[in-house]
Amino acid sequence: MAHIQLSGGQRAEIHPDGFSDHGHVLEIGGAEQSHVDVQNPDYVFYEYLRRIANTVDALAPAGEPITAAHLGAGALTLVRYIQATRPGSRQVAVDIEPELMGFVTDRLPLPAGTDCQLVVGDAREQLANLPELLGVPGFDAIILDIFTGMDAPAHLANRDFYRELKDALSERGMVAINVGDDAGLPFFQLQATAMLEVFDHVWCLCESSMLSGENEGNLVLIGTSRELDEDTQDLLYAMGPHPAEVLTTDELRDLLDELAES
Repeated sequence: MAHIQLSGGQRAEIHPDGFSDHGHVLEIGGAEQSHVDVQNPDYVFYEYLRRIANTVDALAPAGEPITAAHLGAGALTLVRYIQATRPGSRQVAVDIEPELMGFVTDRLPLPAGTDCQLVVGDAREQLANLPELLGVPGFDAIILDIFTGMDAPAHLANRDFYRELKDALSERGMVAINVGDDAGLPFFQLQATAMLEVFDHVWCLCESSMLSGENEGNLVLIGTSRELDEDTQDLLYAMGPHPAEVLTTDELRDLLDELAES
């Protein structure tokens, strides 16, 4: 086990996951944040991250390098995944905790050949600089994994920031947002509504029981200019994890109407 005290006051700890030979867990403040299998970087343990990884798989032909920005670094699980499945991809990761990414990469090294710039700072303040940092006009994927319900930073959980994210995308790009929420899904409803005001299309991927609004958990929102066609919807559903739901923009609107009435 290794640990470090972060500037924000919380303790970060990396320890074996207890159920695999090579897996490790990053905890911050006693709460699990990330899982990494250094020997198998294409293995994604957490369900919501697996759903995001699936959308990355569907973004471009298999193995084709992409550009990606990760806002909220954790243990860099998806940085590792993208390098393993799309070698040659150019990536950047941003985290507000100065010590975290160095602590993680020292103890859980990134896969050989990984091209990922590590940036310390606030995600919104750094966003405008990121394309220039990589020398690209925009990102194929921007992954925002910071939110924890209604306590999420207000300057990141709003329509104006989503517009800034959209402006930082490439023509084929997508924004993937993990929304953790309580029963009733009040925060999810706010964020989905805001995204629908900004993006041409917003998809939703989650575990089936989340659609009832009765459970706490994670839902993934994908903002894109691309309509979710039937073939892609079927593919994402088949990829799981199961039980799974994959909603089109219209189906997401219907869900929001149902949640508002409940």
